[in-house]
Amino acid sequence: MSDLLRTPFFPLYQQYEGVRCIDFGGWELPVQFSGIQKEHEAVRERAGLFDVSHMGEFTVRGEQAEAFLQKMTTNDVTTLVPGQAQYTLMCYPDGGVVDDLLVYKLEDQHYMLVVNASNIDKDWAWLQEHMVPGVSMKNDSEETALLALQGPLAVDIIGKVTGTDVFTIEPFRFVQNAEVCGVKLLLSRTGYTGEDGFELYVPAEKASAVWNGLMQAGEVHGLVPAGLGARDTLRFEAKLPLYGQELSPTISPLEAGVGMFVKLNAGPFIGHEALLLQKNEGPARKLVGIEVLERGIPRPHYPIYAEGVQIGEVTTGTQSPTLKRNLGLALIDSKYAALGTPLEIEIRGKKLKAEVVKTPFHKRTRTQKTPTQGADQA
Repeated sequence: MSDLLRTPFFPLYQQYEGVRCIDFGGWELPVQFSGIQKEHEAVRERAGLFDVSHMGEFTVRGEQAEAFLQKMTTNDVTTLVPGQAQYTLMCYPDGGVVDDLLVYKLEDQHYMLVVNASNIDKDWAWLQEHMVPGVSMKNDSEETALLALQGPLAVDIIGKVTGTDVFTIEPFRFVQNAEVCGVKLLLSRTGYTGEDGFELYVPAEKASAVWNGLMQAGEVHGLVPAGLGARDTLRFEAKLPLYGQELSPTISPLEAGVGMFVKLNAGPFIGHEALLLQKNEGPARKLVGIEVLERGIPRPHYPIYAEGVQIGEVTTGTQSPTLKRNLGLALIDSKYAALGTPLEIEIRGKKLKAEVVKTPFHKRTRTQKTPTQGADQA
């Protein structure tokens, strides 16, 4: 796999005996270090450290930067204050999704966009195609390493290696130039696991110092390195969408259940007209949770049936590591989306009984804030 891209953390992988790397969108990345089940449980109960440096980072600045991003994304950029981030989407005119992303407001008319690794080139081209005077963009992806420290003990671990009061950082807020493990970086209380945690945007040349410092600080807390496998099962249980599965050029944000990040009253954006029509008419398809009631695990693209007719397909499915149930997310005809609706799923040529179940499959218990305890992540 020598022709694959590697993150700044790649040389550190080899110290872990159980590490197994795969080709992930042109990157050589660890699918697991000690086992997906172990890593999943560690994040739910203690903490896990993920290398997600394959993600892309663009900076957008200029006197028209806010207006430009308001046109390009579905959420309301004008509500952001410096030090705040928001989840949003870019759409095509027909309402299909170009990508889902985070927008960080660094200061007035200065933003950072964090985009999916497989979409870096596509997103850059899309933004450049719609560029206007008064806006400049820079692709900082190669100079930026990204770590995600996730789990209920993440705040305790990071609190040991920084002078920043991490307990008071609110969800979707961040601190620029925070010093962590002796390195200045952007520290954000965000994540993709359904647990509390932080994402650390690190200068690429300082990456190993931060990884090693966090792993050392987290040793007594049971911190483990975690790979793509656990990242996927964790986000799945929390019903966090994955581009290419729950979101795509042919699946709209409303169909995927992330309509709360589409602010139709905030002004026109690309795809506004199509999504407004879809909202008024009601989306024809809906993303739902399903459970297979017989022995069988749902996998992406397995067909779903109701009343003898195919009504959709699985987008993501597995045996839930937390719940030990055979669960899936499926995009189906909205007429069959009510909880408890009986369905059938075709697995290896055989139709098995299934039903629509409540999502998210896992939602962490939120504790009250105290003077020594930080806010929970949204």
